[in-house]
Amino acid sequence: MNTELRQAASVETPRPAVAAASTADLLHGAILYLQGITVSFDGFRALDNLSLTIERGELRCIIGPNGAGKSTMMDVVTGKTRPDAGTAYFDRNVDLLTLSEPEIALAGIGRKFQKPTVFERQPVLVNLELAMKANKGVWSTLLATLRGEERDRIDSVLETIGLETLRDAPAGALSHGQKQWLEIGMLLMQEPQLLLVDEPVAGMTHQETDRTAELLVSLAGSHSVVVVEHDMEFVRSIARKVTVLHEGRVLAEGAMDDVQNNPKVVEVYLGS
Repeated sequence: MNTELRQAASVETPRPAVAAASTADLLHGAILYLQGITVSFDGFRALDNLSLTIERGELRCIIGPNGAGKSTMMDVVTGKTRPDAGTAYFDRNVDLLTLSEPEIALAGIGRKFQKPTVFERQPVLVNLELAMKANKGVWSTLLATLRGEERDRIDSVLETIGLETLRDAPAGALSHGQKQWLEIGMLLMQEPQLLLVDEPVAGMTHQETDRTAELLVSLAGSHSVVVVEHDMEFVRSIARKVTVLHEGRVLAEGAMDDVQNNPKVVEVYLGS
């Protein structure tokens, strides 16, 4: 078995802890609730009393200049960074600040980084199979025959990401855009409720960008999708609601037209 599969097989699958639902009434229909999140690095406040709510099933675009706190916000949500202050709840009663990164992923939050990470020597089909959410170890997954519902799940995801005809192709042979779609598919195999997607169209062709817009729009509703992006044309093509971060706080929030015409947003970001 090659190195990539050995690395995958070494990953344990922990069980997420669930916090007491002390703030459940605050969330109402929200899937993610951040309140008063503050993160400091050597005296610099990357997040400064940040509050943000993402509704269940919505597609939210988050924009802002470099250093605005976009990546740090996602780091807090996924457990990579622990805030100095604040609360972070997911799906009504899951206290994210008490969970590890693997526990948060298992609870239903998936994150896609800007650079795609796939098993390049393995076929597209195997990449999706390895990413499948299951209450068993990777070794068991590799040695077992896929059940009918698991094959159906893979077929459904292949159709969603538009890679049905490339199911047997090695992931390393895919174009940059196709690798991005495959990684989104790998997240979908884990059945997340919330997807965090970081600059998905960087380096894509115009055609790939259009297809990515269609893909992300199609996921909204059945999933909550948060997209961090600098390409304003792309944001406009998918945006329902836009949040602008600046200096670790929410500077503006609303429809794309309103945000683009906000004098403060033009001054600190769009006008530069």
